[in-house]
Amino acid sequence: MPLGHIGLNVPDLQLAKRYYDALLPLLKYEQFLSAADQFAYRPADGKRGTYLFFYPSASASTYSRVDAGLQHLAFIVDTRSEVDRVYRHVTACDGQVLHPPQHFPQYPPPYYATFWLDPFGFMLEAVCHHDRA
Repeated sequence: MPLGHIGLNVPDLQLAKRYYDALLPLLKYEQFLSAADQFAYRPADGKRGTYLFFYPSASASTYSRVDAGLQHLAFIVDTRSEVDRVYRHVTACDGQVLHPPQHFPQYPPPYYATFWLDPFGFMLEAVCHHDRA
């Protein structure tokens, strides 16, 4: 069975909504729910996959991807050009890129990806597992 959904707590729900509203359509996600206390996305066009829910954090704390907990979220795309398009979006928004688009020979080929941080420090990845331009 695929993973049903992931819930993420964020310190600024409105900032998260603006950020992910602009990003997730590039990764083939669409809005599923939007309320004052949460919002969510689902795979677009009725495709199966994991939904993403965002909630306001109940306490002030700092997220770290190196501590126990979430390390990163990877979004699978169909082509390398989609990876490149996400990278251009992230750089246009002054995002913190950790790895520009490239092949990662340490992973089973073909593995073409880019990694970056969202405004809260969550590491995100767009990855293509095909040799499609």
